[in-house]
Amino acid sequence: MAPIHKRILVDEAQRPIAVQVDYDDWLEIERQLHITPETLAETDLSQFSGVIALSEDPLEYQRKMREEWQ
Repeated sequence: MAPIHKRILVDEAQRPIAVQVDYDDWLEIERQLHITPETLAETDLSQFSGVIALSEDPLEYQRKMREEWQ
């Protein structure tokens, strides 16, 4: 396998938090791992529709929580 050119991103404390890989390198990684759009499973979220019963309007709840911060 050819060397992968990457950049490691760090936070303020110099701890690694992410890695950037050149797109061409990424395509090669996908090719070697046999990852294709067909193998990437899409998640059908419709099965979760209506699962949670809310006792109040979500936007009103959000406004109330934000008012507590002030």
